[in-house]
Amino acid sequence: MNQPPEQTRKPQTRQLQIDIGICTYRRASLDEALLSLAVLEVPPGSRLRIIVADNDKTPSARERVEALRPRIAHEIAYVHCPASNISIARNACLDNATGDFLAFIDDDEDASEDWLVELLSTARSTKADAVLGPVRSVYADTAPRWMRVGDFHSTLPVWVNGEIRTGYTCNVLLRLSSQSLAGRRFNLALGHTGGEDTEFFSHMHEAGGKIAFAEKAYVYEPVTENRADLSWLAKRRFRFGQTHGRLLQDTGSGGLNRTKQIALAGAKAGFCYAAALACVFSAVPRYRYALRGIMHSGVVSGLLGVREIRQYGTAEAA
Repeated sequence: MNQPPEQTRKPQTRQLQIDIGICTYRRASLDEALLSLAVLEVPPGSRLRIIVADNDKTPSARERVEALRPRIAHEIAYVHCPASNISIARNACLDNATGDFLAFIDDDEDASEDWLVELLSTARSTKADAVLGPVRSVYADTAPRWMRVGDFHSTLPVWVNGEIRTGYTCNVLLRLSSQSLAGRRFNLALGHTGGEDTEFFSHMHEAGGKIAFAEKAYVYEPVTENRADLSWLAKRRFRFGQTHGRLLQDTGSGGLNRTKQIALAGAKAGFCYAAALACVFSAVPRYRYALRGIMHSGVVSGLLGVREIRQYGTAEAA
């Protein structure tokens, strides 16, 4: 049989690969997270691959993953990466990624059906190196009313002078060919405290990386009973502030400049606490100002070099 002329053959289109990294540590909610990925709308011309990075001392999530394989059409790579250090797990996802893009989602989140379609569309239209999506919190009826009305747990990026300068790993798509991401890894020293993602994206941005936002790329996160608590929010806000303060210190805020930064953060904290007192009869603004003040207090703490609060691996440490 005669072969068609070379010029009439249709060129083969290379299929785009998107890896999805899930770091997990002893959470039964991993099942729901994986099942939400099973029903994702796959971007045209793409294929998906899931990486589960088990951060437990023993491979406790392996059986969960194996039990779910028949229900998920996408390839799943299980990686055991001990132990109790979230940076180790995040780096395992980066080390095992073989695709063009790597998305991150938490093991207690559910992805919306068009999550990846929205992230990838924004990545293509903006040429961004990282694209963040919103994390919408889902509250139980038992959560305090002020918390539900004010929505204190949902996650959105922060814009500074019209640009996003840092990010988070609970809903993000990374362009793995980006020069600003080449060889970049999460700081193991922050793997117990948190803030490793803030530092990662801050340094990526400083290296010229562009961060965009896909406003419709939703993931959903239930607010568990232990998190529906003012003390949990306060601890988390304080740690956010500590991370920001440490980053300011790392970028050369020494001597007089450091003193100015401490004074500024202290003044902001004082203003927020005063505003919280002024809103004593209105719960939502009262708690919003108070938590903002706690965050600025954390910035002072970070600038002073106080070690960040430990969040991960506390059970094994105990």
